[in-house]
Amino acid sequence: PVLLVNGDGTRQDEGLQSKVPSSRHSSKASQPKKGKRVQPPKKPALVKEAAARKALTAKHTRSIEQQMATAASSGKLTIMKSTAEQQQDSSKTSKNAKH
Repeated sequence: PVLLVNGDGTRQDEGLQSKVPSSRHSSKASQPKKGKRVQPPKKPALVKEAAARKALTAKHTRSIEQQMATAASSGKLTIMKSTAEQQQDSSKTSKNAKH
């Protein structure tokens, strides 16, 4: 340890200086985390079942994401149905005018 000599002649250990509390440890730490609490299963049959459920959920999510990707690549995805209908109507009228 390094000893420091203060202006009044007293010694102070460098390792014992008071530290400034980190900003990372804030008042949010007192609040519980979001989400469901799950204890991992201990019995072999339940471990196997949990692994199968996790794999099935991953496949399901991957399938939905793939469907969304193919839908997005085929054309514009619109959340507002009325806007999509207006665009379709305007494209139909422009096609009829050309013929």
